[in-house]
Amino acid sequence: MKNSVLEVDPKRYGRLLARKLPAVIRTEEENERLIAELEQMDKRHDELTPEELEYSELLTVLIEAFEDAHYALEGSTPESRLRSLMEEHGLRQRDLLDVFGSRGIASEVVSGKRAISKAQAKKLAEIFHVPADLFLWP
Repeated sequence: MKNSVLEVDPKRYGRLLARKLPAVIRTEEENERLIAELEQMDKRHDELTPEELEYSELLTVLIEAFEDAHYALEGSTPESRLRSLMEEHGLRQRDLLDVFGSRGIASEVVSGKRAISKAQAKKLAEIFHVPADLFLWP
């Protein structure tokens, strides 16, 4: 969901929340459970109701809050985060040519010689399913 307003039925959404009982994540087990639930929803993204899309947004906020608090990436750079995600997903620079446009720019970004633009950060966020801010300097 990208900055558009959903037409959520409050009663349906209320029933969904009553069934799911979302809450602040306090343990790694809760985090893993909600990540798994969100991944299942991602597989059906095109079939989700507006209420389920809203719920998936809520899960994303809860997961990000837990992970920001427990997995701070202090000392890391946008480029090191990108390299880490590339390694984790088995990707090489050439796999990201759609994001960067050329091998030269991809190489400069990955090596830290060129900053990641906001447009590139948004594309990377979609590929890796992470917040775009991860690839930008504060």
